[in-house]
Amino acid sequence: MGILIAVDGVDSSGKQTQTELLRKRLKSDGVNIRAVSFPVYDSPSSSLIKMYLDGEFGTNPDDVNAYTASAFFALDRFASYKTDWGADYNGGAVILADRYTTSNMIHQAGKIDDLSEKKKFIDWVYDFEYNICGLPKPDITIFLDMPPEYGIRLMENRANKIDGTDVKDIHERNREYLQKSYDNAVFVAESYGWKRIVCAENGAVRSIEDINDEVYSAVKAVLTDI
Repeated sequence: MGILIAVDGVDSSGKQTQTELLRKRLKSDGVNIRAVSFPVYDSPSSSLIKMYLDGEFGTNPDDVNAYTASAFFALDRFASYKTDWGADYNGGAVILADRYTTSNMIHQAGKIDDLSEKKKFIDWVYDFEYNICGLPKPDITIFLDMPPEYGIRLMENRANKIDGTDVKDIHERNREYLQKSYDNAVFVAESYGWKRIVCAENGAVRSIEDINDEVYSAVKAVLTDI
């Protein structure tokens, strides 16, 4: 059985950048590592995700309830696991995931204001993805804590990951949703013991290298302990 490292956070928190830097550093250490990213936009399994993010089911994220939207993302992960990286994981590789089940806990649970209903939903996500779908659980989840006021600025010049245009998806163009997702992410990270990496302090975003040093140290500690 392998090891699973999840890197997660809200939109434009630096997940892709930090995941790639971490992959290179661990590979140079001789770690048998495989990087994966979700959603898998070039796979048919992401079709419902793309329809959702393009606004075909409604232009407000709340037009699709948290449970339904989470199923779209979960089944995309299931398809990827069964057809792609599952064999490597079960063969003992270290899997480094840019987003994971944890994204449903961040983004979709943010749609639910009532605390008891939020916890009920997160328990459902945990059961559905890990127990029913049989996806492996992360050995560590790195939470890149990037407040939305910084992330929005970073997002301005970033291309849409689905089609490469500058048109933002229904999550990215809804500032209220971005704030709720961030507030929820902080709550979930604290509640579930994720490793929180503060990405902005004293009114400025930390350097990519400085953030990555902290990410690398946290992951190396886990790899040493297992």
